[in-house]
Amino acid sequence: MTINYVVNVNGKEKHIIITEQLVREVINFPDDENCPSKFPERMVKGCLLRMGYNGDINKANYLKANFPRVYKFLIHSVVSALSHRKGGYDAIRDYQMNMVVALVLNKKYNFSHIVFHYMAENITSKSKTWVYPRFVQMILDHAYPEMERDEQNDLLVQYHMDNESLKQLSRYHPKHPEPKTKVEFF
Repeated sequence: MTINYVVNVNGKEKHIIITEQLVREVINFPDDENCPSKFPERMVKGCLLRMGYNGDINKANYLKANFPRVYKFLIHSVVSALSHRKGGYDAIRDYQMNMVVALVLNKKYNFSHIVFHYMAENITSKSKTWVYPRFVQMILDHAYPEMERDEQNDLLVQYHMDNESLKQLSRYHPKHPEPKTKVEFF
């Protein structure tokens, strides 16, 4: 399967062909086409229990609030960065939980397949919002290195974690108290 698309590069229409292999190469995921993109349900649920999940494991969605604090940031990172969602970051779908399980158990996983699948699905839908915009930009930069940049307007500003960010994470669940000590950053 491929994505054939026409993009505007420096005022000229150019064709781009995106494949799962290109996603793997450009984003530098440490996987290959033989890696699994789904784990057995029993393995996923066993990992959930070992992680301390205290919700119903037989539902299609898992709630981030039901995980211990040590896993919330990992889950939030997976859902924010590798999910095709445009909002609603508390519920975790089964494919996202497979990603978390792969990271927690240090198993091989085909992240490229998942990203490519949802890129292709998004392009064929009527959605006007791109999923994985940073990955799309990386692919365009790879395909057209001569593309002109407007660094004043094109770059996304990211803020580093600080104590206020950590306090917001701890307030995520009303039963968790606010941290009393400040975190020392390197």
